[in-house]
Amino acid sequence: MSESINAAKISIIIPAINEAGNIKKAIATTQANLDVEVIVVDGGSSDDTVAIAQSLNVKVISSSPGRAVQMNAGAVAASGEILLFLHADTRLPTGFDEMIRTALQQPGTVAGAFKLRIDASRLSLRWVEWGVNVRSHFYQMPYGDQAIFLTKEVFQQIDGFPELPIMEDFELMRRLKSIGRVVIIPTPVVTSARRWLQKGVLKTTLLNQIVIIAYLLGVSPERICSWYRREKFKRL
Repeated sequence: MSESINAAKISIIIPAINEAGNIKKAIATTQANLDVEVIVVDGGSSDDTVAIAQSLNVKVISSSPGRAVQMNAGAVAASGEILLFLHADTRLPTGFDEMIRTALQQPGTVAGAFKLRIDASRLSLRWVEWGVNVRSHFYQMPYGDQAIFLTKEVFQQIDGFPELPIMEDFELMRRLKSIGRVVIIPTPVVTSARRWLQKGVLKTTLLNQIVIIAYLLGVSPERICSWYRREKFKRL
């Protein structure tokens, strides 16, 4: 198994809708590596996302909108034995490919993700990073902006991302934890601060925790998503 992982091709799947301002930087962090393919899954962009991705010689496919739907479509199109799901506003560290292959060789490991760094200098965001990284390390519950990776075999075993309008990464992690260990690579990915800066760090953090609690209490993902999006775009 370890020999096959060492030689495994990595398919990087980037779901995107109107990410013209970010997609080039995300793709650029993947390009200096061997045995890596990049698949941008566009969910109906009205900006130059598709044109920019195509100009960078990566595979571009279209799907219905919805992060889970797009990532599942990318997994179907992927030719690699390892799948890496990368948000369009997140950048990978140098050497990510070898880190992933090494991590997946650890006994009992079924998936992994990276430590998180947020691309802004506010002290409050350092606390957010600390909270995310503590949760990820001790509870094995990284979220999508930490670049989740796993083998295609395991992804198929758990039936991929549940096609929910929200919390798809949370539910994926719960499924993965039931079958093995989720490892966190200590080298961070760097993600955009835009969702924290848009409505404030404290409000965003509280909103995220309320969403998790509501989901665990059995509130439907559709209802949570409707409420979350109203809050997301409400001006302070």
